[in-house]
Amino acid sequence: MVEATGIDLLNLLLVLTLAWIFGLAVERVGYPALMGELLAGVVFGPAVLGVLHGGEAIDVLAELGVFLLMLYVGMEVDLHDLFELGPQSLMIAVGGFVVPFGLGYLIGGVIGATIEQSLFVGIAMAATSLATKSRILVDLDILDTRIAGVLLGGALLSDVGVMVVFAGIMGFIETGDVTIVGLGLVAGKALLFFAVALVIGDRFLPYLWGRLQVWMAHHEFVDKTSAFTIALVVALVFAFFAALADLHMIIGGFVAGLFLRQAELERDIYEHMYNVIYDLAMGFFAPIFFVSVAFELTLDVFTQRLDLLVLVLVAAFAGKIVGSWLFALPTKLSSREGLVIGFGMNGRGTVEIVIVTVALSAGVIGQELFSVLVFMAIFTTTLVPPSVKWGVDWLRRTDELISTDGVLLDADSDPGNS
Repeated sequence: MVEATGIDLLNLLLVLTLAWIFGLAVERVGYPALMGELLAGVVFGPAVLGVLHGGEAIDVLAELGVFLLMLYVGMEVDLHDLFELGPQSLMIAVGGFVVPFGLGYLIGGVIGATIEQSLFVGIAMAATSLATKSRILVDLDILDTRIAGVLLGGALLSDVGVMVVFAGIMGFIETGDVTIVGLGLVAGKALLFFAVALVIGDRFLPYLWGRLQVWMAHHEFVDKTSAFTIALVVALVFAFFAALADLHMIIGGFVAGLFLRQAELERDIYEHMYNVIYDLAMGFFAPIFFVSVAFELTLDVFTQRLDLLVLVLVAAFAGKIVGSWLFALPTKLSSREGLVIGFGMNGRGTVEIVIVTVALSAGVIGQELFSVLVFMAIFTTTLVPPSVKWGVDWLRRTDELISTDGVLLDADSDPGNS
């Protein structure tokens, strides 16, 4: 028993160390850390060298990583911004979801997948990555351009939409009922959960937070640690109600994050709570999750199912770009702006990988399809920085790079200072 514990601790130490090294390395070249963490899992995991391995401890920590990661992702979304986003962002989100989702579902039918598997192929293609977009736009110094605002808004709406559809799909899988009544029951339970969560989170949670702060101040133990503990309790409560609605616990974590952001907390307490959740998720639990995801990957898809991998990659790349571009045409965005926004929407990332991992653990998809979808996420995300940079330079050359206040930015302009 002592020896096994020592091996487990050494394995955990190696997982964290290699995740940190590889994550830092890829960040230096402009990519999100999760790609380095996945790479570390591929190279040092069972697929290649076999130095790292899974286990009960890794599995538990990885599951906590998924939960905290989705809690953090939820805290990145401002509900009030969702209601104030312009029609361009909404159209981009719809186009960037509907077209790739439809293509993914059709591919599932072509390869003989079940309805459940086809739905997951579709949702994986429809996902996008808000965090990846934010980092790239910061690096290019174009946050105050029109395309940046629409892109971030579209990615924000897309992330929320994907999670809602994912909730419905998981409910459908739980019941296994394909009748109209069965589908209606699934949709009703999911909608009921979101409706109850909205009422509790938007109406009661801020009030309860305020009353709790007054009570804690009166008893002189207002402290940041207590606020963080209460935040975790709130997240677990939402996860519990999600489970009651036959939804995955990460839906509850994501929704809890949405409303924790709206809670009326003192600024320093909220920032401490946010930073601790970020540090726990991104600095410890999430890297374990992403490294362990790679343990389930098989490189055989490059030799045995290269045709499927190429088909999925082409459909995912074209579907997201064409969908975003087509739905941008009726708006005041130019055709070129719509195309460049499509380049930015193309990258998948955290949410997509979490979703397909849940599908794998639920036994809905197998290792082969899981590997194809994860590699699709990696490759499409890799293409985002160079394609968006090329697109921004293209807009500058054609005098179509517009600031958020409608000012034309010429080739010599610095968007960050306009």
